[in-house]
Amino acid sequence: MPRPRCEHCQRPASHCLCAYISCTPNRTHVLVLQHPDEANHALNTARLAVAGLLNARLLVGEHFPQLAEIIASAEHALLLFPDRGDDRSLVPKAQGERSLLIVPDGTWRKARKILAANPVLDTLPRLTLPPGAPSEYRIRKTRQPGAVSTIEAIARSLSLLEPDQSFERLLTPFRMQIAQQVQAMGEEVYRHNYPAN
Repeated sequence: MPRPRCEHCQRPASHCLCAYISCTPNRTHVLVLQHPDEANHALNTARLAVAGLLNARLLVGEHFPQLAEIIASAEHALLLFPDRGDDRSLVPKAQGERSLLIVPDGTWRKARKILAANPVLDTLPRLTLPPGAPSEYRIRKTRQPGAVSTIEAIARSLSLLEPDQSFERLLTPFRMQIAQQVQAMGEEVYRHNYPAN
């Protein structure tokens, strides 16, 4: 029998994170485009980010025919993705209450698939995160230096776009999720599998 799950955070009921999720206000609307392979991942941080923000939405798929209309309705739309080395890659400030930050969610390969399947995304200016603190996602390995989880990327982006607001609370359920996973695997197993952490 599958373990009972919390309908809101989708974690096992015994490890529900809802008590750690707070509704953080954000002026910049966040739209997460999640690759289907990520949707049922046990450590889905994008879902936690959307649950923890007042203005956020998650769409699952590879191709999103409604994107052009969503982008057109925003005063200012940005794509959170590494720069491509031209002058459309920047760290801008949010412009008004109807600004939109679009965040592809998946492995780098899957995120690039989302971009390829939705050419309108390539017309947008990109928000590129400057180098920052190492990721706290210590239970997932990556070969990309400086890579962070989706929830960390969203929190850092919003901190740049809305410097008058703190997005630290957004990371609380993420940190608890990691602590739960480390506890479940045991400290010895964790140290063996993630020796650099």
